[in-house]
Amino acid sequence: MDLKEFKSGTYRQQDQYKSFTPSPINHSWVWSNSKINTLLEEANHKLGSLNAFSKQVPNVDYFIRMHIIKEATTSSRIEGTKTNIEEALLKAKEVDPERRDDWQEVQNYVAAMNHAVKRLEKVPVSTRLIKETHSVLLSKGRGASKLPGEYRRSQNWIGGSSIRDAVFIPPSHQEVDSLMSDLEEFLHSDSIDVPNLIRIAIGHYQFETIHPFLDGNGRIGRLLITLYLVSKGLLAKPTLYLSEYFEKHRSVYYDKLMLARTQDDLAQWIMFFLVAVAETCNKGIATFEKIQKLREDVEGKRIVRLGKRLPKAKELVMNLYRNPRVTSADVSKILKVTPKTANELIEDLVDLKVLIEVTGYKRNRVFSFAEYVSLFSE
Repeated sequence: MDLKEFKSGTYRQQDQYKSFTPSPINHSWVWSNSKINTLLEEANHKLGSLNAFSKQVPNVDYFIRMHIIKEATTSSRIEGTKTNIEEALLKAKEVDPERRDDWQEVQNYVAAMNHAVKRLEKVPVSTRLIKETHSVLLSKGRGASKLPGEYRRSQNWIGGSSIRDAVFIPPSHQEVDSLMSDLEEFLHSDSIDVPNLIRIAIGHYQFETIHPFLDGNGRIGRLLITLYLVSKGLLAKPTLYLSEYFEKHRSVYYDKLMLARTQDDLAQWIMFFLVAVAETCNKGIATFEKIQKLREDVEGKRIVRLGKRLPKAKELVMNLYRNPRVTSADVSKILKVTPKTANELIEDLVDLKVLIEVTGYKRNRVFSFAEYVSLFSE
């Protein structure tokens, strides 16, 4: 199908409203818009550069957790959750009770992403994996009563205070299974020739249009992009997350999706998506470069002054890349050293401006690798 001939779907009369049933997408796609070709070439080039760069970073898995936490906070923020990276790093007992629900949603997202990436080793991107991931995403907190891991069994809507003034009403719940099967087949079909970035752009649009769950659709839909790119080998590690770009351009993001539904203009959405990929790759590479520069400073200049304590300092610093907030008890457990030795090493890293104390307490103090955390907050 040529994108110019795309028909987004049909409205179906329900009791007191009309729901929108999207057209199936599992077929070949072509386009005559040369701008799409240019943007696709650039996005593929940038994605390849990000992937190559991540492969060159020593111990890259230590830094993936912070990428996931950043994605979790940003993707959740699009849905109205107000937890930042610093709060996301807190332990449950440190979180203000009034903000614990928001904090829990971010933790659920981190757990869902970790679960999904791990499962990719055995399970392809599929309705099965999507449901599993959704089950983890809504396992605790506000979403626990909204059918975790199950497609909805009632009508939902997007925008508005009720279905009467909704901005968009997805298809009836009776249609979800067949539409999701079509989406799954499209993502995996070997009989059609569609570039991977175009395929997942269309796939994301379709998923958000189907809105198969009672809650968590936006977060799962954005997570699906990264999972697909990893599953196809375009990313060796889950290092690309588009939520920050989508949040920064939130109104455009929603407008392009609605334009495809209301004006049959899928090309505008695809071009927006490809620009998002290219710009996010640029930012991802810049973050890795800053990480490398910080590592060279911390590991190559600062902690080398610690003499015989250097091996333990190196071990602790490597753990800080994964968990940049620690207590004395944490350090003692991580390094298997006495509390006295842990405190001495912490004080060394404070003196070297690697760690800073963030509570202001004299007891139960918490220390942060703030320079590193700031790289993901910019």
